[in-house]
Amino acid sequence: MAIGPIARRGGRRLSSTAQAAPAWPPAGPAQAPAPPPPSDTLAQTLPLLLSGNGGGVLTRRFRVSGRVATVLAPAPKTCIGRPLLPSLPPPLSPPRPPAPAPPRPRLVPFPRFPPATLLAMQALRAAIAGGRVGFSSGLLPVGVRGGGAAALAGRVAMSASPPAVGGAPGLRALATAASARIPVDGQIVDMNGDEMTRLIWQLIREKLVFPHVAVEDKLREFDLGLPNRDATDDQVTLDAAAAILECSVGVKCATITPDAGRVKEFGLKKMYRSPNGQIRGFLNGTVFREPIICGNIPRIIPGWKAPIIVGRHAYADQYACQDMLTPPSGGKLTMRFEPADGGAAVERTVFEFGADQPGIALCMYNTDDSIRGFARSSFLYAQSRGMPLYLATKNTILKVYDGRFADIFAEVGQEFPDVQYEMRLIDDMVAQMVKNDGGYVLALKNYDGDVQSDIVAQGYGSLGLMTSVLLHPDGKTFCSEAAHGTVTRHWRKHQAGEATSTNSIASIFAWSRALSHRGKLDGNDALVNFGTALEKATIGTVEGGIMTKDLAICVHGSASAATEDTYVTTEGFIDAVATKLARNLGK
Repeated sequence: MAIGPIARRGGRRLSSTAQAAPAWPPAGPAQAPAPPPPSDTLAQTLPLLLSGNGGGVLTRRFRVSGRVATVLAPAPKTCIGRPLLPSLPPPLSPPRPPAPAPPRPRLVPFPRFPPATLLAMQALRAAIAGGRVGFSSGLLPVGVRGGGAAALAGRVAMSASPPAVGGAPGLRALATAASARIPVDGQIVDMNGDEMTRLIWQLIREKLVFPHVAVEDKLREFDLGLPNRDATDDQVTLDAAAAILECSVGVKCATITPDAGRVKEFGLKKMYRSPNGQIRGFLNGTVFREPIICGNIPRIIPGWKAPIIVGRHAYADQYACQDMLTPPSGGKLTMRFEPADGGAAVERTVFEFGADQPGIALCMYNTDDSIRGFARSSFLYAQSRGMPLYLATKNTILKVYDGRFADIFAEVGQEFPDVQYEMRLIDDMVAQMVKNDGGYVLALKNYDGDVQSDIVAQGYGSLGLMTSVLLHPDGKTFCSEAAHGTVTRHWRKHQAGEATSTNSIASIFAWSRALSHRGKLDGNDALVNFGTALEKATIGTVEGGIMTKDLAICVHGSASAATEDTYVTTEGFIDAVATKLARNLGK
């Protein structure tokens, strides 16, 4: 017998009744009503098949996992043969016309969930898969394992009451999904920085991240601000780098690399090295810088439609070289290598300086392991983005030095047959960059990558529209940061009590990329999707006409044309992103 659609759900005790038009004439004298069937199991509440030909409506209630539901279905108009179960007692009243069958319950279309509900459903699925949500005898998760009656990182109450018919999610927990925060499994290393970007960092955390992601307890925080680096003799930088290697994900605020003026300003013990350089060297990672494209921001090179991602080998070369001034007396410059196994030394004459001909000299190096890690990271990144990969060198001049890069890339490329790869001379590659429309990864040596990444950033509109991620050769260890500095000029204005309009987009993307990578490592789709949603909200805010002064100058052509009504303050932009993000998430 076909069962009709669910008409209603209730919480009363289990019972089974049948209502049908009475058979006539009565088969015999009145009998006492038969006791109702037991109601312990579904098998004991099977429908009663009635004899007779009157038709009617059959009502069934059944229990599944502690829930009670009532189902209405048309009873058969005739039954052939004898009843399969004892029939109900015959009626004592005169025959009446058959009652019309009640209308079938209206089917409610399955709802389209808002983005916030979908994110909450993904968070719930991730929590279930991770064993963080337990189940009672009901249909709903009722608490975090070992955490009482709170679920999803202890912030969403999970009700055990049944859902209403036609209700959007079918779970009361999802009725409050708009206010749910996404749980995070693994840890993230959070490195604070200096000056204006330090202020922006806190605004991003408080207004864009913490309201939606339950990550506070998963942050391992390190203060890389210059005063604390000086107080710890810069040990805090190395500790942060070690933590990234342990946790696999880091997010870094912009920091100061001090010069002589900064040493005096902060009263430093010494002129400390670049935090970025130390972290890159510790992780042996490759820096990938990618422009953030906003449709209404004019590009200096208008033909660039897709991003050009610059992969910079952030190790050695000029950044770890030895350079010197040669004395006026002249002399011979040599390069000497002494094997550790006691073999014969190798010595090359570089140049002979004549008397009264002072000059300069430089010696730099790299290692096969570092170059191989650079190659592997570059192929992995290009593979993940589905883009072709180019290596640009000058191996026609530096036949051994740059030639070694070319040889190792070709060797590693054999492991990635699905990645389109080509090695080109750097002068030819730069010329091609200006002519093509983008959409590839460009692997460059340390110095070349430093220069070209800034050229690419300006070509797409602004240094404030450039992401920067550090990727380890294992493809897992990852650190994201803004590609710009600490915006000292705006910090001075802030200290003087003046309003600022500082672009925070690159810092926002540092957080979005770190959260997404954490989600990928943990299999947390909700967290990955939140990172994407944060980036879309940021770009959407700019494309909606709300932007900081640097972007308003790009749009209007000059600083004089970018009047105060064309841009918002530093905090005003982050507030606008927060509003759009909440709206997009359905909150």
